[in-house]
Amino acid sequence: MLTSVPGFKVGHYTDLDGLTGCTVVLCPPKTRASCEVRGSSPGSRELALLAPDKTMQEVHAVLLTGGSAFGLAATDGVMRWLEEHNVGYETPWVKVPIVPAAVVFDLNVGNGMKRPDPEAGYKACQNASSGALPEGNVGAGTGATVGKWKGMEYWMKGGFGSASKTVGDLVVGAVAVVNAVGDIVDEGGKILAGARSSRGGFYGDQDPVRVFARGKVLERANTTLVVSATNANLSKIELHRVCQRMHDGMARAILPVHTSYDGDVSFALSWGSLQVDFDLVAEIAAHLTAVAIRRAVKAAKSTQGIPGLGDN
Repeated sequence: MLTSVPGFKVGHYTDLDGLTGCTVVLCPPKTRASCEVRGSSPGSRELALLAPDKTMQEVHAVLLTGGSAFGLAATDGVMRWLEEHNVGYETPWVKVPIVPAAVVFDLNVGNGMKRPDPEAGYKACQNASSGALPEGNVGAGTGATVGKWKGMEYWMKGGFGSASKTVGDLVVGAVAVVNAVGDIVDEGGKILAGARSSRGGFYGDQDPVRVFARGKVLERANTTLVVSATNANLSKIELHRVCQRMHDGMARAILPVHTSYDGDVSFALSWGSLQVDFDLVAEIAAHLTAVAIRRAVKAAKSTQGIPGLGDN
């Protein structure tokens, strides 16, 4: 779990009526961050300042949300909660909370007119803790789906997953919101969840290159979002390189990934003084990205006739 990393808290807001929600990662003071956008259709806020050449050196929270671009409104609630708790970037006049955010498209599941709003973001902050994290149909993963490359009628349920690993004093954690157009595969390439064949099994087994069903694929309606955190002391440039390696983790677990229909984004956070080998942190983050993605679909339960592995 990302909450295994000291100082970080995670909170969900889940709307089981609208089948949407949001998930917030609350950061300890002076947390450094970067991101990497690989999908062609992202929806986001405040990502430009995370580029390694930008001067901003701290973030106070990261928000992952459903509701497509509408869901970015939930960021205002996170900022309000942080301001009330005197958290933000110090200026001569006020403290300004820095809250990068990214969205998934879930308006095709549940009630598309109900989206995360400022109150949803605020409640996610209220629910944040450093304890165990529920997975599956929660937070930003509530309305997530996968395996849409063959058409919606063959899709399966995606969701929210988490993972962590400790090596000596080093702790790395990750969370993932999995709403991919592609299939989710295990370590050996076997499909876990994806486009189900009408004859049983998965279409990806019969069509390993996965020829998209043009006209049936939901354009710009898919995304996988992953956040990692560590107690290693990493610079912003190093965190950007961690983000790049996290996309390797996405590629291990999602086929295909980073398509024209996805808006995949990775975030990497660092808070701590531990001096360790950068490549160790980066490879662990890549590994945990794949683990969290797989855990998300394994925990996801069936919703509105969309089958999920979590029923078993």
